[in-house]
Amino acid sequence: MAETTRDGKQMKFLKALCAVGFLVVLVSNVLSISGWNEIRGVYDDICYLRQAHLFQKFGPGGLDTDVSRDDDHYLSSRLKEIDFPSWNDPTAAPCHTLMPATNRVVIQYPPGTGFVLALFPSGFQVIPLYVLASVVAFGFALVAIAYTSTIFSLMLVAAFGDAVIYLMINPTKASYSMAPTMMVCALGGFLTAKLFVDEGRRHRLLLTMVIGLLIGLAVNFRLANLFLASGYGLFFFVSFLLSRNRETLLQGFSFGVAFLAGVAPTLLANAINAGSPFSTTYGGADVAPPELNSSVFWSYFGDVQFILLVIAGAWTALILRLRHRSGMTQVAAVIAGNLVVNLIFFMTHPVFTPYYTIPVAMLSLWTLLFATLMPQREAIGDSVAFRQPVKA
Repeated sequence: MAETTRDGKQMKFLKALCAVGFLVVLVSNVLSISGWNEIRGVYDDICYLRQAHLFQKFGPGGLDTDVSRDDDHYLSSRLKEIDFPSWNDPTAAPCHTLMPATNRVVIQYPPGTGFVLALFPSGFQVIPLYVLASVVAFGFALVAIAYTSTIFSLMLVAAFGDAVIYLMINPTKASYSMAPTMMVCALGGFLTAKLFVDEGRRHRLLLTMVIGLLIGLAVNFRLANLFLASGYGLFFFVSFLLSRNRETLLQGFSFGVAFLAGVAPTLLANAINAGSPFSTTYGGADVAPPELNSSVFWSYFGDVQFILLVIAGAWTALILRLRHRSGMTQVAAVIAGNLVVNLIFFMTHPVFTPYYTIPVAMLSLWTLLFATLMPQREAIGDSVAFRQPVKA
C-alpha cells in the first residue's frame, strides 16, 4: 500500500511537471504571436480580413463578397499597403474569381475563416485568434495528462503536447484558415476517441452527430477540409453493408445530416456568389484536374507534414495489427480511410503548401492519442474497483 501511495505521488508530480512544460511552450507562443503583423503582404491574409470586414459591416450579408461592395475602399487600401500593382482595380484583386453565372468578382474562400476573424475587433483579429488556438491546444494537452496512468503514457503526452502547441504557430501561421481548423481537429479527435473506445458507446448517436457537425463546420474554414469526412463516411458505409441493421444505417445517416448542416454556410455563400450551392468560387490551379506531379510529390517528403503523416500511419497500422479491442480497430479504420483519401487528393493536387495535409494529420494524431489513453484509464479504474473491499 505504501509503495502504491508513493507511486501515486510520483505520478502527480510528473503530471504537474508536464503541465508546466506545456505552459512554458504556450507562453512562448503568445509572446511570439503578440509581435505578428496582420498585413504581411500575403494575398490570402488580405482576402480573409476582407471577408471579416464584410461580416462586421453587413452582418450575415457579409456572405456576399462581390468586389462592388468595396465602397469604403477597404480592399483597395489594403492592397495599396503592400504595393499591389493594380490596387485601384478591384476586378484584378488577388484571391478573387470572376463567376460566369453571376458575372461577379468574389472571394474564392469559404466564409468561415472571415467569420471567426470578425469576432475580434478590426486591426486586432489575427493575434487573438492564434492565441485562442494555442490555448485550445494547451487545454486538450492538459486533458490528455488527466488520462495518463503510466510513465510511458505520460512521456507520450509530454512529447505530443509540446509539439502540437508549437504547431499552432508553425506551420499553422502560413494560413489564417488553419487556426480554427486546428481547434476543430483537437475537439474532433477527442470526441472520435470517446465515440469508439470510451463511454461514447452509450451516447453513440449524439456523438456521431456532433462529430459530423464539427467536420462540416471545418469545411467553412478550408474547402479541402471536406476530405476530413471521408474516413467517417467510408466507415459508416462499410459498416452498414456488413451488418445491414438499423443502428448502423441511422448512425451513418445522422453523421451525413449533421455534416451537411455544418457545411450550410458555405453552400449558402456559393449560391450567393457563384449562382449555385454546388458551384465552387475557386479558380486557376485549385480547380485543375488531378495529376501526379513529381515536384509536388517529393515536396512532401522534405516537409514536417511527412513526419506527422508517417507517425499517424505507423500508429494506425500498429492498432490494426494488434486488434486487441474492437473500438480501437474501428478508430484505426476511420483514420486509415481519412489518410488514404486525403493523401490521394493532395498528392495529385498541382500545388504544394507547408500546411495542406496538417489537418488530416492532426485530426488523426489527436484521435489516436486519446484512443490510446482512454482504455488505459478505464482498465486502471476497473482494477482499483476490483481491489476495493466489499462491505458487509
